[in-house]
Amino acid sequence: MKNILFLLIVCMVSCKGQNKEIMEHPFTNDLINETSPYLLQHAHNPVNWNAWNDKTLAKAKEEKKLMLISIGYASCHWCHVMEHESFEDSLVAQVMNKNFVNIKVDREERPDVDQVYMNAVQLMTGSGGWPLNVIALPDGRPVWGGTYFKKEAWVSALNQISKLYNDNPKKLYDYADKLEQGIKSLDVVTLNTDEPVFEKIFIEKALGNWSAQFDNTDGGMRGPQKFMMPNNYHFLLRYAYQTNDEKLLDYVNLTLTKMAYGGVFDQIGGGFSRYSTDSKWHVPHFEKMLYDNAQLVSLYSDAYLVTKNDLYKNVVTETLNYVNREMTAENGAFYSSLDADSNNPEGKLEEGAFYVWKDEKLKSLLKDDFELFADYYNINNYGLWEHDNYVLIRKDADSTIINKHNITQDSLNEKAKKWKEILFNVRNNRSKPRLDNKTLTSWNALMLKGYVDAYRVFNDKDHLYAAEKNAAFIKYNQIRKDGGLNHSYKYGQSTINGYLEDYATTIDAFLTLYEVTLNEKWLTTAKELTDYTFTHFFDATSNMFFYTSNLDESLVSRPIEYRDNVIPASNSIMAKNLFKLSHYFDNEQYATTAITVLNNVKPEIQEYPSSYSNWLDLMMNYAFPFYEVAIVGDDAKEKLFELNKTYIPNKLIAGSTDENNLPLLENRYNPKETFIYVCVNKACKLPVTDVNKAIELLKE
Repeated sequence: MKNILFLLIVCMVSCKGQNKEIMEHPFTNDLINETSPYLLQHAHNPVNWNAWNDKTLAKAKEEKKLMLISIGYASCHWCHVMEHESFEDSLVAQVMNKNFVNIKVDREERPDVDQVYMNAVQLMTGSGGWPLNVIALPDGRPVWGGTYFKKEAWVSALNQISKLYNDNPKKLYDYADKLEQGIKSLDVVTLNTDEPVFEKIFIEKALGNWSAQFDNTDGGMRGPQKFMMPNNYHFLLRYAYQTNDEKLLDYVNLTLTKMAYGGVFDQIGGGFSRYSTDSKWHVPHFEKMLYDNAQLVSLYSDAYLVTKNDLYKNVVTETLNYVNREMTAENGAFYSSLDADSNNPEGKLEEGAFYVWKDEKLKSLLKDDFELFADYYNINNYGLWEHDNYVLIRKDADSTIINKHNITQDSLNEKAKKWKEILFNVRNNRSKPRLDNKTLTSWNALMLKGYVDAYRVFNDKDHLYAAEKNAAFIKYNQIRKDGGLNHSYKYGQSTINGYLEDYATTIDAFLTLYEVTLNEKWLTTAKELTDYTFTHFFDATSNMFFYTSNLDESLVSRPIEYRDNVIPASNSIMAKNLFKLSHYFDNEQYATTAITVLNNVKPEIQEYPSSYSNWLDLMMNYAFPFYEVAIVGDDAKEKLFELNKTYIPNKLIAGSTDENNLPLLENRYNPKETFIYVCVNKACKLPVTDVNKAIELLKE
């Protein structure tokens, strides 16, 4: 620190105009050399932060100092709070700098590091979250941790741990030994040697256990906070549709409607925030994450196909408009997130300041329309948040508003469009939330799939253009010459060896893109990436896939991610990919692995079904008929377009407009006619030329 201050003084005297960055900041640490927006946010803390790398880890070992590992992400509200309270405080920094090698980690860049230390904190405290703060021995093994701490509690804890390490280090090492075993036990998946049996009754029983948690008033799960969990509702939508369960379908529609009406959906600018802090989807933590919006676009697109509910179509349209406007780079890549915080009118950083409204401002902007607007968006006690701010939330359907105010649907639509334009333009002049403009392969693949699903349902060529542009970005920027994927991209540089989630989501997205374009390069690339994962991620003991490559440096443990979360587990996505690829390429290894992986997790599914919804979706492929649809002939793409107007979740598509040697297409081309082949377990029905007849075969 003395050296930094000395250099600063020298520069201020003799380097005027040469380094404005240094002159503006009294402190600068090693994070100034990073590209992650989250790390750069901490580059001028008085804490001597280091990035997670071999040099930093070696430094801790050489100096025999404890490591203080603080993990967060750019749009995390409480990360910012702790930074302001503790990490910007020079007295707190003195304690940290004296006793620790301090390491800042962007959890989105290094989910492997985050996962290991999150497991540790959950074992130690029973819960986790971000910011995640851990103290580890010089060898990286954790001995203490938690999430957000107020300044006094933080300093007190650091002093106590430092004293214990100096006075009785053996106690910490003994504890680290026990905790290490606990962490490793979380990553163990035992090969299930029972015969793999996947039946409807198993899924039905799991759903029965799960439904006890349903909130049938406001949708979602019961509890004081609500996360969207798109994969949960995607599975429930599919199950309700395939089993004709009207009650379950009503519940799914209730949830999707309440989310679309809620403040968790940006009623003015489109796009969803990360989660709701209340049970009615009203007040979110206002950060907007790419992965949430990506999966919700896919979900609402399929829900529209089932219901033809224009609300769902509008959600997709407005969300993709937001993604295109705020989250898309010129090269087709997608950015990661928007911050929850921005400056309020007084210039103070405040959560949600960009999104909230006061009634006086609304009255001045909307004039004679205010009364109708206030009823529509609940500028009343129902929509009031705090500090006289309103978060816009809908409660009533359009039909209720129309009858109450004696107006037509067209008139209401026109007024709502006008309101949004007025408020959007005013809001756009406010201080905007910070953008995390790094690009992550896995999240891009999810958004790519979202665009593909929207194109499949709504046939908007702009959606397909965005999808193909992003797919090209991944293929030509993130896939290395050795066939592997990189995880991150920023400032023209592709970095960080990819994780299983990068491969699983990219393979899934490319398969989805193939199914709407019939461009075989996406199918071929998906297979190449799959074969790479078998070489570098496969665990021959459990027949599952590690989260990290065998080319990566060793951490405390090498996890196997298999429980679905806000993003499905990388192993569950991978298993679904293998199921499809086994059909496309008639590959027995793929087929056997998919079954084995699903069978491994089966014993846990019924007890915690909400954490296994993507696995349950895969299980439906075995428990119910699953169709291979091959469309071959000059008009294959036109017939595919017609076929996609119907929701058929239990199918895969293969197609070609000419001769093709794929197993599902070989010897099926006829230059005079385009045939549709519907097959189950390699047994095909007579080909048909009429799409409606093919759909009838798919519903038998």
